[in-house]
Amino acid sequence: MKKHSANTFISSIVSKAATRALLLGSLLAASMLSTSALADDQDERSDRNEGPVVQTAEGPVRGFVHDGAYEFLGIPYAAPPVGPLRWMPPQPVKHWHEPRKATKFGNTCAQVTELGVFAGPPNITEDCLYLNVFTTGIGGASKGGSGSKGNAVLVWIHGGGNVDGESNDYDATKLATGGPLGTPTVVVTLNYRLGLFGFLAHPALDAEGHLFDNYGILDQQAVLHWVQRNIAAFGGDPSRVALGGQSAGAQDTGVSQISPLAAGLFNRAIYESSPLSGITTRAIGLTRGQAFAKAADCPTDASPSAAACLRALSTAEILQLQGTPNANGPYVTGPMLDGTIMPITPITAWTTGEFSRMPIMGGNVQDEANFGIGITEYFAQPQAPITAATYVSNLTTTYTGPEFSGGPSYPPGTVDKVVAQYPPNFMNLSPQEVFDLVGTHPGACRNVLVDQLWSKWVPVYEYEFNDQQAPYYFPSLPGFTPLAAHTIDIQFLFPNWHGGPLGVNHPANLTAQEELLSDQLVAAWTQFVSTGNPNGTGNSPWPQFTTAANAPAVLSEKPGLSTFTLAQWSDNHHCDFWTGNTLNGGILRFQP
Repeated sequence: MKKHSANTFISSIVSKAATRALLLGSLLAASMLSTSALADDQDERSDRNEGPVVQTAEGPVRGFVHDGAYEFLGIPYAAPPVGPLRWMPPQPVKHWHEPRKATKFGNTCAQVTELGVFAGPPNITEDCLYLNVFTTGIGGASKGGSGSKGNAVLVWIHGGGNVDGESNDYDATKLATGGPLGTPTVVVTLNYRLGLFGFLAHPALDAEGHLFDNYGILDQQAVLHWVQRNIAAFGGDPSRVALGGQSAGAQDTGVSQISPLAAGLFNRAIYESSPLSGITTRAIGLTRGQAFAKAADCPTDASPSAAACLRALSTAEILQLQGTPNANGPYVTGPMLDGTIMPITPITAWTTGEFSRMPIMGGNVQDEANFGIGITEYFAQPQAPITAATYVSNLTTTYTGPEFSGGPSYPPGTVDKVVAQYPPNFMNLSPQEVFDLVGTHPGACRNVLVDQLWSKWVPVYEYEFNDQQAPYYFPSLPGFTPLAAHTIDIQFLFPNWHGGPLGVNHPANLTAQEELLSDQLVAAWTQFVSTGNPNGTGNSPWPQFTTAANAPAVLSEKPGLSTFTLAQWSDNHHCDFWTGNTLNGGILRFQP
């Protein structure tokens, strides 16, 4: 993970012994609140009109009709990963014979870090491997479908740093219908193991003879297998499956595009705010996993007793070592280079073509880093905007030490170079807005370099979301301007998305122009899922990415669609400074 991101608060260590004891009690209380809130949601869903029964390979499910689509919620796709199945690959579910009521979301996965109001509430539920299906037709018959095989399928992975988030925040009915401009699509959303439950390396677990380390990725791949077995019964075409996600969900999409275990399970890829360019090494993963075991008073060796000790820990005990509501602890890794599920580094894969080749659509928002800046202020006591002094202090912390975990350190003088390029009053902006640019521009420059690698092998469609006036779902913060912050574009695809239960602006108050933009983006997403081209056919209004400096290359997503050339992109994001428009040409480096 690149250190220069404005989300450096995530890697801070907040859990001390007293805090952990307090957190254990708050996790138990939050779990009871979460269960109560989920029960209320389940009751509401149960009252809706029931739809038909669909027969899956595991058993029949009964859904309901809502906003012009059939919804089937809370379908188990793997056995509960509890007890001896904790830190094991997902196992088959027990089959059932009577119709299972699929009118309520399944449990969300155990989590503690909320990223402000992005996710939550925290809970201690490990029984969480459930998926949801949104469709306009069943049994191969669909409304407005695009062929006898059924509609194309989108499998969507929620974001949240692979430590938080939940599928019940995402209403996929507009994507399922295609909206007024798009193509009907079968949408599958899912919950997957998070944090230490989903991503943990330890010698004892790794020696058990099963796939290891990336358990959350295995959950996502289990859903892809479920789609191949079952999606035709929901009106879907298993030969046209797109895998995509936002933020961590986009990164996980990249893992499965590289993973040989997912080859042939999907044939389009969508990266919303994060193409995969770096990944944690196995050595770092093992170091953190053994440190976690030691902190939990478990052995760090490869013995069966060490594995038994880890599986005997309570969910709350693991979560109190995982982090706090505002920060991860030191043991969290996310996806790592395990050698089998993820056999090679992303840059190696993108450079050599050793990945599942398919059309790719991806991009970023204009102010990605503002999300982390807002979270830092949200949890600060007292809340206060960034000043010129704190801006320089933040830069000093960010650009001192290694750029990547275990990687080389920034050379001396890097801080001075960044401050000279981006002084606190840069372009007459506030220090917060300048810090946003410093956190956003490097990633945007890296994005198009990844696009250049991809485009040697497959069609690529790149975008930037530029609506800086879109409604924001955080409560008002002193002196904070959200702009087009990370996550702000989700509501244009999943209507009324507002993060977790603490999110505000629900329902989202989009202007008439923004409603049209939402219609256009839903059309682009569903057409890409269906055809591999967000335009359906041709290269307008969305150009196919090109390395020609002065040709349209990137779509600008804002009311009144437009395009950028690569030359304009480089100027807008100061790429000559950050990357020099080559893999290692500026002050930043790609993780190998």
